[in-house]
Amino acid sequence: MTAIKNSVVLVTGGSRGIGKALVEEAYARGAGKVYATARDPRSVAHPDAVPLALEVTDPDSVAAAAERAGDVTVLINNAGISTRTRFLTSPLDDIRAEFDVNYYGPLLLTRAFVPVIERNGGGHVLNVHSVLSWLADGSSYSSTKAALWSQTNSLRLELRPRGIAVTGLHMAYVDTEMTAGLDAPKSTARDIAVAALDGVEAGAYEVLGDDVTRQVKSALSGDLASLYPQLAG
Repeated sequence: MTAIKNSVVLVTGGSRGIGKALVEEAYARGAGKVYATARDPRSVAHPDAVPLALEVTDPDSVAAAAERAGDVTVLINNAGISTRTRFLTSPLDDIRAEFDVNYYGPLLLTRAFVPVIERNGGGHVLNVHSVLSWLADGSSYSSTKAALWSQTNSLRLELRPRGIAVTGLHMAYVDTEMTAGLDAPKSTARDIAVAALDGVEAGAYEVLGDDVTRQVKSALSGDLASLYPQLAG
């Protein structure tokens, strides 16, 4: 279990949406310091957060962040993109770009910060997934999240002996800029942030942020037609 109080947290994509809510919730729980990363650090609005420039797809930028934030004990890989690319119709370069951010970005950050967290006595990695980790929708986004889920499961096994716990956060629609045009039930970013950090502090392997996510996860052991009704015809 990892206490947020007095910890040093780094949140990628920490200037808006779920990332912004995670920064706020970490401070509400007594974090000693929170680094909030963004491509443009001037977009970080929290008065206590430490803004940090970061491009998650750039190894040099990631290395510079790890050197600058050498006191981190909790890494939150939240930064991600959804470009609505489709497997059969979108340019391959667009699909690769989504994988670069959503899959390779967290991997680069984790590889860079594991030695930092180890030197600081151990800690935690939280990876932000999606219900689409388990429910394919024909987009490259869902595949990036499925791949990240597998990455998280592998990292959890590798990092446990090194004193670093790993939690995966899954949720359906959240009321952020990414979902602004969608007419569907949405969780608040704050509710997801609270659930995520509750999970970190409890040592949970996974956090299921809403009812939709819990329903989809429970259906994974059943027939595929229970997840994809179009196969039942």
